[in-house]
Amino acid sequence: MIEIIDIHCHLTFEQYDEDREQVIEDAKKVLKCVVTSGVEPEDAKYALELAEMHEGFVFVTPGLHPIHVASRTDQEIGDYEEFISENKRRIVGIGEIGLDYHWVRDPLKIKRMKEVLVEFLGLAKELDLPVVLHLRGTGSEAIEDGLKIVSDEDIRKAVFHCFTGKPQLAEQICEEGYYISLPASIVRSKSMRKVARRVPISHLLTETDAPYLSPTEEERNVPQHVKVVYEEIARQRKIEVREAEAEIERNFERLFGVVLRG
Repeated sequence: MIEIIDIHCHLTFEQYDEDREQVIEDAKKVLKCVVTSGVEPEDAKYALELAEMHEGFVFVTPGLHPIHVASRTDQEIGDYEEFISENKRRIVGIGEIGLDYHWVRDPLKIKRMKEVLVEFLGLAKELDLPVVLHLRGTGSEAIEDGLKIVSDEDIRKAVFHCFTGKPQLAEQICEEGYYISLPASIVRSKSMRKVARRVPISHLLTETDAPYLSPTEEERNVPQHVKVVYEEIARQRKIEVREAEAEIERNFERLFGVVLRG
């Protein structure tokens, strides 16, 4: 029986332009569902079209990736938020949104990123939807800043997608009631494997971030590779893969408010 879930990928990206439908059909043989993220307005519209074509299998979280914030005017962001509100019933969360100190170094752009993050968190609260957070940078500064912001903004439901921080920080995030999502590149990361072992399984989720972060470097990632995350979580916790599948499905349903078909 199929029980695995990819809570974050990018099926709309150009890496799938030549074989997108085949990738999705192949994923259906192995996964219960996937969540594809819209990283900016046009991408989000395309993601919704895909979800309509694959109802009950592809779900959508539209957001504004922090690297796209600087190129958007207040008017464009306002229009996009309106679009998201109008499509509330077609989405399961807001994201990815967040902070990126890896690609964005300019202090003014970082300030703007934080302001827009707060704005989207407000939208998520208004729509009563969970948020998918992208927090990236050297060291743990972006994660720490993001944690403080979501906590200060009284966000109840959030997942720290593709978590690359230290286990102690992961534990702190879980203590605040938030979720940690681990990607397929866990097979290449000692730190991620420690996180898989140490945080409560009731706060763990699984993803690929496909087409990126493949278990095999330099290879295009696909949603079914999320299988390796389940296997690694089971290995680290010394439990059966089936047990990991059941726990993570419960976490998914609790966070996104989606009850999956049997």
